[in-house]
This record gives sequence, C-alpha cells and structure tokens, in this order.
Amino acid sequence: MINKLCDSVQEALAGVPDGATVMIGGFGGAGQPGELIDALIAQGARDLTIVNNNAGNGETGLAALLATGRVRKIICSFPRQVDSQVFDGLYRSGRIELELVPQGNLAERIRAAGAGIGGFFTPTGYGTELARGKETREIDGRMYVLESPIHADVALIKAERGDRWGNLVYRKTARNFGPIMAMAAKLSIASVHEVVALGELDPEHIVTPGIFVQRVVQVPRSSTGPAGFKQAA
Repeated sequence: MINKLCDSVQEALAGVPDGATVMIGGFGGAGQPGELIDALIAQGARDLTIVNNNAGNGETGLAALLATGRVRKIICSFPRQVDSQVFDGLYRSGRIELELVPQGNLAERIRAAGAGIGGFFTPTGYGTELARGKETREIDGRMYVLESPIHADVALIKAERGDRWGNLVYRKTARNFGPIMAMAAKLSIASVHEVVALGELDPEHIVTPGIFVQRVVQVPRSSTGPAGFKQAA
C-alpha cells in the first residue's frame, strides 16, 4: 500500500544530508513551509545551498535557517528588502554566497530541471553582470543568454490539502513555486493543512500529482505565517 504520510515534521525531514541543495517554496511569507524549515533547522544538516524566491524576512522561517550559519549559498531573485537583516549581515561579512537570478529565469530554470530540459536561451540578463561567463547567441536579430536548469536534492513545499499518495492542491497564491520545485527535486516533502481520503481530491483540481512527492506531513493552520505575515482564514 502506498502511504507517503509522515507522523511528524521530524520524520519528514529525516535523512537530509550535509551539502544538499534544498528548494524552499514561498513568495515572501505566502506559501513558505515554516514548519518544515523549523524541522530542517532542528535536523541539523549543514553546508546547504538554498533555492528560494528571496533571502528571508525578519528573524523567523528562512531567515532563522540562514542565522544558523549552516547555509553556504543561496540562489534567489530578491535577496534584500527592509527586513532582510540576517542575510544582509551574512553577505556583508562574506559568510554566505549569493547567486542572483531574475525571477522569471529562476522559475524557468527550476521548471527546466523538472521537465528534463538541458537549458534554454533567454534575453533577460543579456549585457549585464548576470550574463558573465555564459554562452550568448543571436536569434532572429535578438541576443539571448543560455541558462542552465537548477536541480535539487530536496524540495520543501506547502500545500493546502493532500492524500496519502502525495497528490496536492494549493491555496491561491500560496501555490507559487511549489509545483515546479516538487518536479525538480529528488526528494519532495510537502506540508499540508488537511489530509483527505483517496478519491476526495477532484482529479481536475490536483496541481501536483503524487508521482512528484515522496513525503507528506500534516501541520496545523496558524493565524500568522513563518515571517509574521497574517494569513487569511
């Protein structure tokens, strides 16, 4: 019997190795799997490469993970904002490496990994520091930059509902990077607010099929997100 449900977030995060590349879903606080991030902190993996849209807010969630000093590199599109003091301090002191990727390129590089695409040409970034060292090509009179896929060892994503096979549906904008990250990782771990029986999810509404998910854990719904963002009921 296929059963991907874990009894706890600790069980869900078991075995994440040192040196892993970990994708973490979320756009700021929307869809950020705070409970899974906290479990990764407790689990203790070190020398991590984190792939996320930004570099953490305040002192919790992704910022708390960075503050442990166990992240070697972060790949993101929006590293600095008014409350990104943890990342800012680490970067200015040379304790974390940053790979800055325009947001559309970031999403497409993740999607390419999941789709088995070896790379793609994009005009975004051509003629800037972001294109340094990369292959360029003129296509139909316009210059393009070759971008490579981003693969991950682990993806941590947040969904609204799931079943024991790992089928997932999301809540509104909390969906963001979750579906493509699940496809791009060897081990995809999803937190859900509700576990339902097989067949209860409408097949037409399933966004991430269970084939892309290896572990599912139920977490309670809170009134605020991992970075203190108020969540709608």
